[in-house]
Amino acid sequence: MAPVPHGHVTLVQVARWAGVSAQTVSNAVNNPERVAPATRERILAAVEELGYEPNLSARALRNRSSSLIAFKTRPARTDKASLLMDEFLYALNAAAAEAGYHLILCHAEDGSANEIKAYRDLLKKTSVDAFVLAETHRNDDRVSALRSWGVPFASFGRSWDGDEATSWVDVDGRAGTRAATEHVAAQGHCRIGHIGWPAESEIGSERREGWLEGCRGRELETDLQAAVADTLEAGRQAAHRMLDSSRPATALVCASDTLALGVLRALHERGLRPGADVAVTGFDDSPTAALVSPGLTTLHQPIDVVGRQLIQSIDNLLAGDLRDPQHVLLEPELIVRGSSLPGPPRQ
Repeated sequence: MAPVPHGHVTLVQVARWAGVSAQTVSNAVNNPERVAPATRERILAAVEELGYEPNLSARALRNRSSSLIAFKTRPARTDKASLLMDEFLYALNAAAAEAGYHLILCHAEDGSANEIKAYRDLLKKTSVDAFVLAETHRNDDRVSALRSWGVPFASFGRSWDGDEATSWVDVDGRAGTRAATEHVAAQGHCRIGHIGWPAESEIGSERREGWLEGCRGRELETDLQAAVADTLEAGRQAAHRMLDSSRPATALVCASDTLALGVLRALHERGLRPGADVAVTGFDDSPTAALVSPGLTTLHQPIDVVGRQLIQSIDNLLAGDLRDPQHVLLEPELIVRGSSLPGPPRQ
């Protein structure tokens, strides 16, 4: 028996150790059905003894597969409470690793054209199997670009154009704000306002529809609504306007935790108590939501499930299963904290 080699072990060294050809070792590792069981066991024992690791790059070239999935990152914003995309990136990476894939990150400035250029540059330099998109919108040029290149992809966010051929996973924002609205209505509130995002935001429109459904289901008025930028200051100013109304809001359902935190600041400036005087709900269950006092009632998105479902969609596409693209709509969980509960009376 040959001495155990030191350093990086090659396929040829494994072959010498096992007393077979290099091709037989390759078959035992990559196509075991081609090797007699006794020979295969001897080779696998040599692989383990020597610590041989197959060259994954070479295998990728042979199989025309790299097991790389690309995702475009975006910079964190200091004016937003939510770390949702950070949580999503972790969940996606964990799900990819569990399924035998590697996540590769790419950078691009804001705008679909910049993102598409980054995708094209990445495909020229790296053997990427598929892409995961996020923050989908109507007339999404990224979808048409990837499809024209024949590159598989799935998206965190539904196709707002009704494209049945796109695989996507999304969280039901409409169901979430409807549940939040019904929750504050159950506390006895009749003047329930909504602070949401501008009309061009498809996600914001869905969340607004949930508030409308919740109010209309109880025959409540829907005159108190605002469409603002997703910043704490915009939420604060919108809250002041609704509280200055001749018939002010007694509850405010917000499209994000960032807006809701702005509402909490406005209440503090007025000497009003969240929950006891004005009920407040957010969306995204950011870390801050549990840290403020009272805690912020909000909607928790099942991001770990989103990550697993997206990787499953990618896996199906790479396996050639194109018959039924996955369309998965997950329901968020209402996390009730003190900001929407009556609390004790004033002393």
